[in-house]
Amino acid sequence: MDGWNQSPRTYAMIAVLAFLALLPGYVLWSGQIFYLDLANRLMILSIAAVGLNLILGHGGMISFGHAAYLGIGAYCVGIPAYYGIYNGFIQIALSVGCSALFALVTGLICLRTKGVYFIMITMAFSQMVFFAFVSIEEYGGDDGLVIDVRSEFAGLLDIQDPNSLYYFIFVSLLGSLYLVHRIMRSRFGLVIEGARGNERRMQAIGFDTYRYRLVCYVIAGAICGYAGALLGNFTNFIAPEMMDWTASGELIFMVVLGGTGTLLGPVLGAAAFVLLEEWLSAITIYWQLIFGTLLIVVVLFWHGGITGFIDRLGAARWR
Repeated sequence: MDGWNQSPRTYAMIAVLAFLALLPGYVLWSGQIFYLDLANRLMILSIAAVGLNLILGHGGMISFGHAAYLGIGAYCVGIPAYYGIYNGFIQIALSVGCSALFALVTGLICLRTKGVYFIMITMAFSQMVFFAFVSIEEYGGDDGLVIDVRSEFAGLLDIQDPNSLYYFIFVSLLGSLYLVHRIMRSRFGLVIEGARGNERRMQAIGFDTYRYRLVCYVIAGAICGYAGALLGNFTNFIAPEMMDWTASGELIFMVVLGGTGTLLGPVLGAAAFVLLEEWLSAITIYWQLIFGTLLIVVVLFWHGGITGFIDRLGAARWR
């Protein structure tokens, strides 16, 4: 009983990850391939939200342009494929590298601002990338680009197979969660958390918070770029809409809904977002209005999002 009271999130994480690990077996038994596709999208968005949560939840940096890295990562799969280069190692290296480089260049500027100015400048950079890809007719412009063949890994992994693709994404999600967990348990993570709470104090005791924040910003961009590479392979289609400011808003929604600054929060938030979107869009074309209302309710009355609710539920369960 005390174990549940102390760590209800642990049980929730085990349940969520076990469900995702066993889902292909249910799909094989039921023949409902749709659920596999839904889970793939859910996990890819979870990885992107995990990256955003690193700077938003732990670092206090509210980026409204994080979807740009999704688009960059996806195009780093689509553009090589357009020229007949299907090597997955090259594509993923490009996705992570280009996203990290874009985060470094823009972060050098963005992190010199704070508050609403940081939000607006991150969105401005994202929109610059969005309109840049819209204007490149060679790669489909506004119509997007079809990826005929998914990434190839020298015979080590065949992600043309739906189950192989699913578990590749699942292991990637586990890897991103483990990476962020290790980062936030390290000295580096403690400095990031400290800078969010009181940046002047961290500077006074000798930490270069600007440099720490910049590295954190680059890592978050690289994680989201990797998610973009997975998204391109999953959808077999990429378009500039992937990096529009509304997509960045959806990522923020996922993080806030799941619980900022928590390991499991982005996964729960992405799951709630994808499942509610699927359910509400089947009921009404005005589902975004319901979503917006839900976000207001969560922010005002449901402190900590879904993760906070799990904590309170666990505490009440064994009080």
